[in-house]
Amino acid sequence: MNQAREHILTRLGTSNAPVSGDDLAAELGLSRAAVWKHIQILKKNGIAIQALAGKGYELTEDVFSAGLIKAQLSAKCIGNQIRIHEETGSTNQDAMAEAEAGAPEGLVIFANKQRNGKGRMGRIWHTMPESLAASVLLRPDLPPEQVPQLSLLTAVALHDALSVYCPDIRIKWPNDLLYHGAKIAGILTEMRAEPGRVHAVVLGFGINLAAPADGWPGDIDKPATDMASISATRISRTELATAILNALDHWYATYLQEGFAPVHRAWWQAHAASGAKVRVYNGRNYIEGIARALDDDGALLLETSSGTQRIIAGDLELL
Repeated sequence: MNQAREHILTRLGTSNAPVSGDDLAAELGLSRAAVWKHIQILKKNGIAIQALAGKGYELTEDVFSAGLIKAQLSAKCIGNQIRIHEETGSTNQDAMAEAEAGAPEGLVIFANKQRNGKGRMGRIWHTMPESLAASVLLRPDLPPEQVPQLSLLTAVALHDALSVYCPDIRIKWPNDLLYHGAKIAGILTEMRAEPGRVHAVVLGFGINLAAPADGWPGDIDKPATDMASISATRISRTELATAILNALDHWYATYLQEGFAPVHRAWWQAHAASGAKVRVYNGRNYIEGIARALDDDGALLLETSSGTQRIIAGDLELL
């Protein structure tokens, strides 16, 4: 977006009162007429801006912009660069391409629509206007075998941010968030690495903010729900995105300083099946047991009739 229009949006979005055209003109080094033209362009692009006689301009609805998110961030690393695409193939692919071009750790890419969003095991992740989809680029000094810990860290951060709106949200191994058994968010982590060294990790996540007007896509074969349906509070995309990035930054800093133990504790406390009977489909058959623990590689330890089994991948079902 044009820098002047981004500044206008950020000022209006972070002000508790109307902002005068004179103030905007002075801040931008433009004439009031030039400010008015920028505001007209924003309005033509669908931004709801109201002019109040003798007072100035104000936003009358939530606006999702990089400037507004950055203005409200307390994060020190994640979100140092934020990009919002109206439409893209995949935010994970975009973030990985940026990584290969030398982009720094902390870059975040949002998209209002993804054409080729991916879930686990080759599934499609549908990104609709009612979704919040993003990818975060990290460059941790880790061996590749520890990268699954970052997926668990992401789940904890999403749980923290979403639980503000609804305390009944739970994590489901390995990378989903649920509300009473219905999926509300998913995570997909990808990396570039060589033996013993990680070059880049991309944490991708998608959250259902509202139910699609024409219903959930037909290829979704598990229960799904959305934040608007389960929360009594109107969800601001900007507010939620900011909360998620702040939570990710907090948990990433904690992880780098203290290791995996704090993440492990928080994840197990938020897990929907801790100590419960479950079954896991591993692509060939079902394994039933009690979810007893999570190991440091992110594998689920099931107590089965034949002993403890270490499950490294699969689809978990609560029984």
